[in-house]
Amino acid sequence: MTYLIAKHVHVAAVVATVALFMLRGLWMIARSPLLDRRWVRVLPHVNDTVLLLAALYLAATVWGWQPWIAAKVAALLAYIVLGTIALKRGRTRPIRIGAWLGAMGLLGYIVAVAYAKRPWPFA
Repeated sequence: MTYLIAKHVHVAAVVATVALFMLRGLWMIARSPLLDRRWVRVLPHVNDTVLLLAALYLAATVWGWQPWIAAKVAALLAYIVLGTIALKRGRTRPIRIGAWLGAMGLLGYIVAVAYAKRPWPFA
């Protein structure tokens, strides 16, 4: 029962993370002032904390440390770097857009790895 709750919390947080990152990226591209709202800056961090806690619980109690989890963690770190460039640190708009597209691709990879439970999900 606890596993199912943790899994559903994790999946829901993944969906929210992807939706929020996509929305913030589109607002960045459109130069929307909505990107500066307080909830837009806070909610993703709260959600990502829930996501990480559920993932750590699942890895520690159910899956253990496996190659596909290592691949997800490595991709997650790269996503964080690109996401930061896309939404905060990119000096020019083309750099931000490129970083956002790269981060979206990494999110797709992370989800594919989760479904396939192997580091090379497209092979």
